[in-house]
Amino acid sequence: MTTWSIREVPVSETADAPEAWLLHGYTGAMNDGLLHAWGNRDFERTATEILGSMHDQKYDRKPRLVAVADDAHDAPDPDRVLGYAMINLPQQDNTHTGHVEVGVRPDHRRQGIGSSLFDAALALVRDAGRTQVTASSDQQVEPPEGPGTLAATTGVGRVAIDADGPRFLSKRGFALEQVERYSVFDLPFDPELMAKQRAEAEAHAGPDYRLVTWQSHVPEEWIESYALLNTRMSTDAPLGGIDLEEDVWDAERVRTLEKQYQERELELLVLAAEHIPTHTLAAFTCFMAVPNSDEFVHQDDTLVLKEHRGKRLGMLIKAANLQRLAAERPTVRRVGTWNAEENSYMLGINVALGFRPAGGSGEWQLKLS
Repeated sequence: MTTWSIREVPVSETADAPEAWLLHGYTGAMNDGLLHAWGNRDFERTATEILGSMHDQKYDRKPRLVAVADDAHDAPDPDRVLGYAMINLPQQDNTHTGHVEVGVRPDHRRQGIGSSLFDAALALVRDAGRTQVTASSDQQVEPPEGPGTLAATTGVGRVAIDADGPRFLSKRGFALEQVERYSVFDLPFDPELMAKQRAEAEAHAGPDYRLVTWQSHVPEEWIESYALLNTRMSTDAPLGGIDLEEDVWDAERVRTLEKQYQERELELLVLAAEHIPTHTLAAFTCFMAVPNSDEFVHQDDTLVLKEHRGKRLGMLIKAANLQRLAAERPTVRRVGTWNAEENSYMLGINVALGFRPAGGSGEWQLKLS
């Protein structure tokens, strides 16, 4: 019978520090779980990238826990880490909530390790004075409607109730508030079709908009407008039944995230639509390139401000950034993106561009007494 203890991962200066063996174990346990859940390594992370996300905790406190197999000599062996818990606690806005993610190496499941990690994580959330907690569950395929499935409170999207994540969370009182669709775009694409889609969207948008681009560093000219777009991501994007309030961004927070991304070795390709009459940004989209793959990128945030919708800006910016991605990163073969199942407008754009459904997630919420 395996026994274990729950420990907090220390925030070391570098991933090479002696105490970073817990960080490497955390990373390994997470990657084992992701490979088991998705059957590929597109979501795999590195210890350096994870550590970089932990260094600056001004806007989110980020405790990271691990379940470590007991050993008489307490050998600093990352393989002793059997599971992990990730806790995010917002420090500026939405201080009523916390987010928890728990995973156990596939070979060590059904022993109570996940429950121990979850209980420890939930205790941290409660100790921080939070009144609710959110969590996610992954699925490679959304099940068809019928017995054995649970629909989100939005009425759109389902999960299989007997799958590991939904069973674990529903047993603990979580409600399924939203289902997100994961979609993948395969490259190379038909350049003539993409050019046609872009041109049609550009013509519909009209002369009041033009495209601007940058990489990981926001030009000073756009930083205030870009901060507003990030703020509006918290209010304009569908949240289902998740109880979240406005999350305010300013120039300082944007620059802080840039430094964190640099340390994490993440690179962005940002494309935005300027509203020329007001010299402000009306929409944006970005790709995130990860350090451990030159074949896969994440489609990160995409948003068209509500006051600029109906002009096909979503299609315009996404088509234009896909053209840019193909030109600047020709080794990329896959783009992955997430959208709320009730976000029919953005899902429609993705389908028209050629994204295919490739799984999804359940977004869960528990009110704490």
